[in-house]
Amino acid sequence: MIFIVILLAFYLAFNLGANDVANAMGTSVGSKAVTLKQALIIAGVLEFTGAVLFGHEVSETLATKIANPNLFAGTPQMLMNGMITVLISCGLWLQIATSRGLPVSSSHAVVGAIAGFSWVALGVDAIDWSSIGKITLGWIVTPVISGAIAGLFYSQIKRWILIQPHQLLQMNEWIPWLSAMLLGIFGVIVLPSVTQPLANFLIEEVGVKIPTHDISLCVGGIAAVGLSLYSWRELERRSEGHGGHGEMVNNQLPTTNYQLPTVERLFAKFQLLSACFVAFAHGSNDVGNAIAPLAAIVYIHNTGTVPIGGIAIPIWILVLGGAGIVAGLAIWGKKVIATIGESIISLQPSSGFCAELATASTILLASRLGLPVSTSHALVGGVVGVGLVQNPKSVQFKTLQGITTAWLVTVPVSAGLSAVIFSIARIL
Repeated sequence: MIFIVILLAFYLAFNLGANDVANAMGTSVGSKAVTLKQALIIAGVLEFTGAVLFGHEVSETLATKIANPNLFAGTPQMLMNGMITVLISCGLWLQIATSRGLPVSSSHAVVGAIAGFSWVALGVDAIDWSSIGKITLGWIVTPVISGAIAGLFYSQIKRWILIQPHQLLQMNEWIPWLSAMLLGIFGVIVLPSVTQPLANFLIEEVGVKIPTHDISLCVGGIAAVGLSLYSWRELERRSEGHGGHGEMVNNQLPTTNYQLPTVERLFAKFQLLSACFVAFAHGSNDVGNAIAPLAAIVYIHNTGTVPIGGIAIPIWILVLGGAGIVAGLAIWGKKVIATIGESIISLQPSSGFCAELATASTILLASRLGLPVSTSHALVGGVVGVGLVQNPKSVQFKTLQGITTAWLVTVPVSAGLSAVIFSIARIL
């Protein structure tokens, strides 16, 4: 029984990797900042690392708070069957969506599946309707906010850099601001998790108590300075290669006839770094959607009780989830990557960078407000926002129609699948 459940958890993680993880690299592949093969390797490593090192917190929360465990205290077997149902129904829906190249939210699929089996098991009152309402609100608000932020970012980069007669000079001046913006936004999401072990080491081994956020700020500041210095050197090197007059005069770079390719290539470096942050953060957060049901099932199997409080997530479960995500991304991820990167608008590194920054900003803002959001929704909204600023006629609204339809039906379809599968399982 447990072996079958492990296979089902891997199946869900596989489909989550094929669908959700493509969000992290779709814009980078579409803008030609990286090749598909490079994107698969980079995302695979960072998603797996994020999942194994930091996936336990979200997984623990989902395993104990997705469904109200108190309602199942007297019937742990029912909760176990329900979690098995979640693995099957979410995996099926993500597989269907991926086969059509449609990016959907695995978080919404999990919530829908839990609502479906809870309704059948305990009645309509067992469903947390406030969570369903928040998800509905997030579905509407997330792409709108992300699109607005992406449009704002891109309009400023276009105004101050891309359409200027001396793009290299403008880019030279904007490098510190772009570095600070990139590492500031992503640093708030990623660095606290990364620097927490360092803070613990300083307290336990050295006896020095430094607040974690101070360490994050210090690391982020050093990284921003380093990125600025590297980018200045890269910009000067590329200008030398194209213009043949690379010497700076009066602290100014020379202008060349090849400014836009040079500027876009530098934006490609920024975009690649932002995509790495997205992949790491996604792995540490969304792996819980795949392995939280498995963690709850293993707990019930070993103890015979429902996990009322927090539970420890075994490392082998985290590794299983990370491996499933990487396998799905490598084998089947290119379909959704193509949709995100090529089928909505034609992306360049500068526009892809803005879409990813907007996605991170939206997720950060929503987490502060306590709103559940989807990376898929935010990224698609960001890409569309950039497209509307570039040229509204360039946006492929037919592709968007398919994507939004998939978004709309994710919760009800996963709920319906879960209800049907759970009913059949209960009869059997």
